[in-house]
Amino acid sequence: MAKADKQAKVAELTDKFRDSGAVLLTEYRGLTVGQLKELRRALGSDVSYAVVKNTLATLAVREVGMDFLAEDLNGPTAIAFVSGEPVEAAKALRDFAKANPALVIKSGAMDGQKLSVDEVKRLADLESREVLLAKAAGAMKAKVSQAAYAFNALPTKLARLGAALAEKKQEEAA
Repeated sequence: MAKADKQAKVAELTDKFRDSGAVLLTEYRGLTVGQLKELRRALGSDVSYAVVKNTLATLAVREVGMDFLAEDLNGPTAIAFVSGEPVEAAKALRDFAKANPALVIKSGAMDGQKLSVDEVKRLADLESREVLLAKAAGAMKAKVSQAAYAFNALPTKLARLGAALAEKKQEEAA
């Protein structure tokens, strides 16, 4: 590869690291081309999964300030550049790794912070953004319903109290 080509590739990788919400490093040794194709399909359109040269990727991570990823850039490395939901990408990698033990999750980064293998697995265990938003909306709706019930209960109790007082006065008068 000519020097200009390498510089262009480093610039491209640098842009991908900057533009991604999360980055997940994997080792793909032992996977077939068909399995890699299947993995890319499972990751979806919001994830770019690329096999990279470690030396070029190391230059790119240093340029973006993610030096901590350089230690995991050894051996056959492929990087998942996540522009969408990181939870979904982590779940897809975890599920694929369960079915294909040759795929090994090395580490990752999200919001400029390093993610260990355990943190990537915990990220995969989270519910999706939509589910969490739905749960939050349901909890808020429940609180609003409770408040409406409480506000409605006060006039009802007052009306019952008035009726009881009127009945008591009628009994006393009789």
